Amino acid sequence: MQTELSKRLGVEHAVFGFTPFPAVAAAISRAGGFGVLGAVRYTAPDDLKRDLDWIEAHIDGKPYGLDVVMPAKKVEGVTEADVEAMIPEGHRRYVTDTLAKYGVPELAEGEASGWRITGWMEQVARDQLDVAFDYPIKLLANALGSPPADVVERAHAKGVPVAALAGSARHARKHAEAGIDVVVAQGYEAGGHTGEIASMVLTPEVVDAVAPLPVLAAGGIGSGQQVAAALALGAQGAWLGSLWLTTTEADMHSPAVTRKLLAAGSGDTVRSRALTGKPARQLRTEWTDAWDDPSGPGTLPMPLQGLLVADALSRIQKHEVEPLLGTPVGQIVGRMNSERSVQAVFDDLTRGFERAVDRINRIAGRSAQS
Repeated sequence: MQTELSKRLGVEHAVFGFTPFPAVAAAISRAGGFGVLGAVRYTAPDDLKRDLDWIEAHIDGKPYGLDVVMPAKKVEGVTEADVEAMIPEGHRRYVTDTLAKYGVPELAEGEASGWRITGWMEQVARDQLDVAFDYPIKLLANALGSPPADVVERAHAKGVPVAALAGSARHARKHAEAGIDVVVAQGYEAGGHTGEIASMVLTPEVVDAVAPLPVLAAGGIGSGQQVAAALALGAQGAWLGSLWLTTTEADMHSPAVTRKLLAAGSGDTVRSRALTGKPARQLRTEWTDAWDDPSGPGTLPMPLQGLLVADALSRIQKHEVEPLLGTPVGQIVGRMNSERSVQAVFDDLTRGFERAVDRINRIAGRSAQS
């Protein structure tokens, strides 16, 4: 599964694995792919440094990258407290009432809530980059499109190519104009924030729109046959995220979430604004249903929604309140029906890829003879 891009980055397989878990990122790279660590959870630079040190010690010298969440437009002088003050009281009451309906316990006194969605704030991402550029990362990806021009220039000065996610050909062309090196065409089937266009349609549109820039196909990919299809559509690799959530190296912190992922079918996800205020594909739960209910107050725009629900989600996760418990995941969840190591996943991907290529070669051979 090699392409010009994978050869340039020094990886055996053109499989790019996005994950929030350092152990998974390292295992992806060791297996011959390209691990990409998601940085949005690291609000403290020292925590990111700790995990990058761990990756360096466990990746066997293989290449890896970092994914940040950085808006292209800068907002000056806005703090988290300023944003918190914009949240309407009615929305706060709705959260309180929903948690009470399901008997969700409070956190223990003095116990801090978990991750708060502050990675969207530009300064947080810049602090992450101050740490990351001290490490030999081989790719910087941005989940919110093109990062600011000075960040692109800084990465290029370090010899680090920059990737950006796109949900349409129009977005992809803007990335090319901004000097982005790799475009990730993320289809509607993907987990997390997605656009409206399915991968089979989006990938060739983006390939044509930004040629000769390399494109990675993302969204709904979880088999070697699908990787082969992505390459047939003109992509130079596949960007996989959801598939790694049920690997044995993933530290989900919740057996209940893992059980729900393993039991879910491809129709058990929903594209909802409940998590961040932007449409994000995730497991459908009674929590997402509550926010999509027309009788409720509706979701707030990003980043207000993420800050509104951060403490509530920490309580739901801490106490594993299963009706409300979910996670971002793509439609490929229907194939995620057993816990396997990252290496086992790669073995399956390579076997499926070989079968698909052999099948196409046989078809092509017969067509040539006819």
